[in-house]
Amino acid sequence: MERPHPLDGHSHAHPRRIGVIGGSGLYDVEGLTDVAWVDVDTPFGAPSDAILTGRLGDRALAFLPRHGRGHRVPPHRINYRANLYAMKKLGVEWIVSVSAVGSMREEIHPGDVLVPDQYIDRTNGRPATFFEDGIVAHVTFSDPACRPLRAALTEAARSAGVRAHDKGTYVCIDGPQFSTRAESQMYRSFGVDVIGMTALPEAKLAREAELCYATLALVTDYDCWHSSGEEVSVAAVLAVLQKNISVARNVVRKVAALVSPERVCPCPTALDAAIMTSPDRVPPEARSRLSAIIERVDRGRGRS
Repeated sequence: MERPHPLDGHSHAHPRRIGVIGGSGLYDVEGLTDVAWVDVDTPFGAPSDAILTGRLGDRALAFLPRHGRGHRVPPHRINYRANLYAMKKLGVEWIVSVSAVGSMREEIHPGDVLVPDQYIDRTNGRPATFFEDGIVAHVTFSDPACRPLRAALTEAARSAGVRAHDKGTYVCIDGPQFSTRAESQMYRSFGVDVIGMTALPEAKLAREAELCYATLALVTDYDCWHSSGEEVSVAAVLAVLQKNISVARNVVRKVAALVSPERVCPCPTALDAAIMTSPDRVPPEARSRLSAIIERVDRGRGRS
């Protein structure tokens, strides 16, 4: 049953949750108890869907289907800001982003998983920041994925029996079309390892929201650069994806137990030196709009 969340307001009212954003084919999480589909309002509009909350073992978890249940939202129309804001509002501190990708390297096989440590943004026109309309912030993004969360994801994937690559570069394109052969070869010349359509601006917004973020990239195909000459098709992707989804569910269950209850990475303090706007110059409407994100920094600045 979908219902409004009983605690509407600041994130400290909610349990510390692991968030999972499911990509193509992953529309729920098995094994959850105390489940509820929760509608979350955000200043940036509606998320892709209601958020499934519950417990996985002794950990609180929130799951959001990135494309909506039934896969209704294309990658370039996803409301990434609403999705990440809703997760923050529900007390999420870690985001595991599950994403179907194409391999740009012979040695990264369909059926493998890759946990990227770098991203290249080739999208256009997607809103990529929470900070505008009277408040400016510049977060550090040189290492865009959370190192401890990446390590936990890699360990979870390997313990699930899947071949896992613990680093690599993910190039994000707009889609929804797959690449041309010329584009595919160009991206390979960049030195990328996988190609997808959804990791950005998702990772950027997670950093601004001081969330730990890492991608579990499920490799479905070789894109169209490969010497086999095969085109990328939905049918071919889905054939591999069905096997990968069971792997993803298993990895999510395992990573929930591996994530440290305490965050010792830089992610929780990403805004400490990032907000450029003087506190007395931040418009009240901007402070209200970003309350779930800047509340911790505002307290440190003597604001409430």
